[in-house]
Amino acid sequence: MSGRALPAAVLFDRDGTLVEDVPYNGDPARVVPLPGVRRSLALLRRLRVRTGVVTNQSGIGRGLLTPSQVWSVNARVEELLGPFDVWTVCPHDPAEGCTCRKPAPGLVLEAARLLDVAPADCVLIGDIGSDMEAAAAAGAAGVLVPTPITRAEEVDRAPRSAHDLPAAVRTVLDGGRGVGDGQGEADDLPDAGCTVHDEEPGTRDGDPR
Repeated sequence: MSGRALPAAVLFDRDGTLVEDVPYNGDPARVVPLPGVRRSLALLRRLRVRTGVVTNQSGIGRGLLTPSQVWSVNARVEELLGPFDVWTVCPHDPAEGCTCRKPAPGLVLEAARLLDVAPADCVLIGDIGSDMEAAAAAGAAGVLVPTPITRAEEVDRAPRSAHDLPAAVRTVLDGGRGVGDGQGEADDLPDAGCTVHDEEPGTRDGDPR
């Protein structure tokens, strides 16, 4: 690891980044962490880097999920992956035009405010272009972890990318705010209060996953 300063906080998209992407999931039993995520989070916590989740959940606004269902899923994520320092969630339907739904910066800005850190000292790790756009709009760094649904143009536009989440975390730790290419492997890593404001599980705008 380099001697460069660590970020104040690493924020994560939820679905497709931390856990398997299940469209409009309201069932905690369907929460499945992605490989290497738990150990990557344990490393960040051991280094005292704050962690948070910023997630669009428009299933609420669309009438497909209740807030309690979303929070029960979030609670299961914490049971499996450990506690996060902050959660910010957008419940709005895209048609509402809110300022919190990614790619708008609201969720990232709110997470930074609740953590009492500067957005510029945060990194957002996510799987689609709206995550990177939200980070940039908030003045934070971004690292893209592409999945099969990530569009080629989103990969091309990403400021940084890594082949999986452990590699993305290694990129962040080796380069402060994400400088460098993420080439770490999961085996490199040791084991180890929310605001309801939406990337909804399993969809992007106009493009069901």
